[in-house]
Amino acid sequence: MDKTKNKKTGNTGEDLAVGYLKDLKYTILGRNISYPFGEIDILAENKGTIVIVEVKTVLGSGWGSAHDLVRRKKQEKLRLLALQIMNEHPQQDVRIDVIAINQGEIEHVINAVEEK
Repeated sequence: MDKTKNKKTGNTGEDLAVGYLKDLKYTILGRNISYPFGEIDILAENKGTIVIVEVKTVLGSGWGSAHDLVRRKKQEKLRLLALQIMNEHPQQDVRIDVIAINQGEIEHVINAVEEK
């Protein structure tokens, strides 16, 4: 596994996702925001809601859809990140979306990871 290639692919996917979100009138608040327990790919705001966006990019067809790559462990990290963002922005709703980029096609799953 070539981590340099994976990072480049991920960055390209995040750039596509940012452009897509901006087209939908989302405000981009930050990218690659690190916490001790995880990283937020894109933090955005849409109609008063803070949106944590997990971006998954797949170039080939051998791994299944990019959406399927947000497995249980990643979902748990995203929930922790959402709790952190809720503490930082107590007056706003927070949700977790996934933008899956499969061979250049964008799939946006709103509220993809819900609280347990």
